[in-house]
Amino acid sequence: MQTPDLNLLVTLDVLLAEGSVTRAASRLRLSPSAMSRALARLREVTGDPLLVRAGRSLVPTPRAVELRDRVAQLVQDARAVLRPVEGLNLGRLQRVFTLRASEGFVETFGPALISRVAVEAPGVQLRFVQKPDKDSKPLRDGLIDLETGVVEGDTGPELRTQVLFRDRYIGVARPGHELMKGPMTPKRYAAAAHVAVSRDALAKGLIDDALAQTGANREVTTVVGGFATAIALARSTGLVATVPERHTAGLRDGLVSFELPMPVAAFSVSLLWHPRMDADPAHRWLRASVRDICANPADSL
Repeated sequence: MQTPDLNLLVTLDVLLAEGSVTRAASRLRLSPSAMSRALARLREVTGDPLLVRAGRSLVPTPRAVELRDRVAQLVQDARAVLRPVEGLNLGRLQRVFTLRASEGFVETFGPALISRVAVEAPGVQLRFVQKPDKDSKPLRDGLIDLETGVVEGDTGPELRTQVLFRDRYIGVARPGHELMKGPMTPKRYAAAAHVAVSRDALAKGLIDDALAQTGANREVTTVVGGFATAIALARSTGLVATVPERHTAGLRDGLVSFELPMPVAAFSVSLLWHPRMDADPAHRWLRASVRDICANPADSL
């Protein structure tokens, strides 16, 4: 089947609105002969005369009358699609945004983001979903709008990323823990009962590598999948958790936080999105809101 010439829709819209080849030609800045040829083409593709002579004027056929409003709406919709995006009106914005982030990030930065959205764009709904892995497919498929996390080698290369803040690891234990009753040395830290965090249920990781440089090995008795769970266990047991400082600020109330007795590399937490959302005004506003809140700890802690 031959692809229709959609430019004919504009010509048909003007012809049906003007009811005159001459006036339609003038409006579209064409010669009368060119407009006559366009009308002939329209008659061919629609299988209808569309405009027929009645005395000195042209009158629409029943088919033309039937098409007039539909064609006008199609042309109007097409022009709206191709028109540059108008300024964003946050007060009238109706949108659902899905953000994938860890529980710690949501509990620490979510309240400030929710408050800002409620004031600036009350018609916007935020949906926070859990982050079970680093698969970038949900971003590519449009299932989520934004993601936060550490950018690693397995992150999709086509994704846009922007650093939100730098973070570092600290230790966490409940008040009165034996570890708090003496100098914090690698040996004493390693000898405590630890809860480790690993999506892959691995007992050894970055913290253990750093400890190994001091000649110590920590006693890992429990492995969990997230920092929020690790902190909850540290709160209710004698376990020691090692967690990101800023990322978990909203989870550590009532616990004792301490400097690690060995050097562990700091890391960056980034915002990730798909490039097709770059130019979307509402998406840009949401990205800016997340960045602002993460850049100002006083707004979120």
